[in-house]
Amino acid sequence: MSLRVFVLVGFGGGAETQALLFAVFLALYMVTVLGNLTMIVVITLDARLHSPMYFFLKNLSFVDLCLSSVIAPKAMAIFLSSSKVISFEGCATQFFFFSLLATTETFLLAVMAYDRFMAICSPLRYPVTMCPMNCACLVLGTFCVGCLNSIVQTSLTFQLPFCSSNRIDYFYCDVPPLLQLACGSTALNELLLFGLCGFIIVSTTLAVLVSYGYITVTILRMHSGSGRHKVFSTCGSHLTAVSLFYGTLFVMYAQPGAVTSMEQGKVVSVFYTLIIPMLNPLIYSLRNKDVKDALRRLGRRHNLMREGGQ
Repeated sequence: MSLRVFVLVGFGGGAETQALLFAVFLALYMVTVLGNLTMIVVITLDARLHSPMYFFLKNLSFVDLCLSSVIAPKAMAIFLSSSKVISFEGCATQFFFFSLLATTETFLLAVMAYDRFMAICSPLRYPVTMCPMNCACLVLGTFCVGCLNSIVQTSLTFQLPFCSSNRIDYFYCDVPPLLQLACGSTALNELLLFGLCGFIIVSTTLAVLVSYGYITVTILRMHSGSGRHKVFSTCGSHLTAVSLFYGTLFVMYAQPGAVTSMEQGKVVSVFYTLIIPMLNPLIYSLRNKDVKDALRRLGRRHNLMREGGQ
């Protein structure tokens, strides 16, 4: 008979360790929520940021916010709980949305690289190619691909018989720790995990590398030093975010036997579920003059409105 509830073991340790983990996760989550909400609000309210690049960045902030919200609240709850129980349905739901959002972000970062390629290498065609309708279709496409991958992974994983231990040695529901609990053959699941995740990561990485290869050549041909610096700054922010996210996903999913222990996997998972979503708004705002200027304008507007109301 299959199990109907799981126990999320988390990171282990005594009450003091659990309290410390709760505090760390809470701090990371609060900064993530504040940073990504700020980016969404600033880009929405400032008309000067209503361009394809910032449209994609706003969607990236939305995905990061949702990704962290799927993982962090439940993780913090199990740190303070003695039972640490999650239902079978709750586990499947959490994994579905985690897989959906992680896959979506992978493709969204590739779309953002394509956007920079068109803006820098084909500036005359850029307004037509990256019109609002096309941008919306590209974002919708990333969510559709993410949903398709999530449906496949979730359905194949949760149709397995879990009839031995119900203790998931992780802080959220993911495929690698769940496969360890299955009492049937997991060969197909492991092959699919490696094949799909490997294809997704390698294909999107190639798209990013090709885009930035052309961008680098175009930048080196620029005669304007200030224009070259601005392009390097914008592209450097995106490359930093891409390297962090793709790198951790590759370590976790795209190599057979890459993660040799669940403890190592937990640390890697913290990076792409909490730390990277927290860092992305900082990366894009601190290195982006347009975003910093927009923050100043909104700050001045808020001060004027407050003074006018007094």
